[in-house]
Amino acid sequence: MIPSRAGVRLTAVKQAAATLNPGYFAFVMGTGILSVGLSTHGLTALSAFLLWLAVAGYVLLVILTIWRIIAFRGPLKAEFSDPRRGFGFFTFVAATNVLGTRLAADDHLGTAFALLVTGTLAWLVLGYVVPWTAVLGRADRPVVAGANGTWFIWVVASQSVAVLAAALEPVAGFGRHELSVLAVGSWSVGMFLYAGVGMFVAARMLWYPLRPADLTPPYWVAMGATAITVLAGARIVQMADTPMVAATRGLIAGTSVVVWAFGTWLIPPLIAAGWWRHVVHRVPLRYEATLWSIIFPLGMYGVAGHYLGTADDLPIVRVIGETEIWIALAAWTATFTAMLVHLATTLTRPRPG
Repeated sequence: MIPSRAGVRLTAVKQAAATLNPGYFAFVMGTGILSVGLSTHGLTALSAFLLWLAVAGYVLLVILTIWRIIAFRGPLKAEFSDPRRGFGFFTFVAATNVLGTRLAADDHLGTAFALLVTGTLAWLVLGYVVPWTAVLGRADRPVVAGANGTWFIWVVASQSVAVLAAALEPVAGFGRHELSVLAVGSWSVGMFLYAGVGMFVAARMLWYPLRPADLTPPYWVAMGATAITVLAGARIVQMADTPMVAATRGLIAGTSVVVWAFGTWLIPPLIAAGWWRHVVHRVPLRYEATLWSIIFPLGMYGVAGHYLGTADDLPIVRVIGETEIWIALAAWTATFTAMLVHLATTLTRPRPG
């Protein structure tokens, strides 16, 4: 019996839900941070369009994730136990807080606070669960062989909590001290996590063969993690003088400049790695969910430069950030178009019986 067109499409949707990449929330991260960047340029209409596109993507991905938890527990459990994919679950935390940051800018404060609570709780839970299931709980050794760029998403998740807490502090009617503690605390945790993750990823690159297929887009998150660290630091510097902020403002301001410089230094090697992978070794460049792991760092670098240049009175940093956001927009447009073509091919066109 030949399956109907609707039946084939339903099967394709089920397959997509079962194999959904845990890092697909990077789409929301990239779209949301680009919306923030465009709003700083005064492009309110385009920024609003990207905001609600990010909201729609977030809702859809949450529904698909819940579906996976109910109907496809086997593949989900396997990903939690895989050091190469498990850290992708932290994209949910970062997407939640990036979306909350953008909504806070439009005075959707109740929703932004709810997203902060959700993101913080998810960060705390996943921060203990994922390292245990994907790294410490595995019987095979050495686990460092599975370290890759997705591990830096743990850092991004931590810093995203700091960004949203710092963004809400000026408009909070109560709890400002608590928000400052959360912002400084999660920023500090993120700094230590970056150092630790960086050592593991560097060890994997030095101790094991590095093939072109191994240099996947998530390695760009190494730069994106520095960019969101800078953004979080710049927002903390602009917070009110609570005891926690007053005690760390100078340290965070200086560290943010140093981290920005290091993140800028990382961009040429990442571009060279892409050239080596796709041009020298001819690995096909086709759409995959992990491409959004490039869009988010590009957009975050632009936004971070804008806020750091404003907070620390560094005009050249601000100009670089505000210029780079256009590169991020071009990359987002190309990736979004490729995603639509990919979805049309895999979900809407019936496959042969």
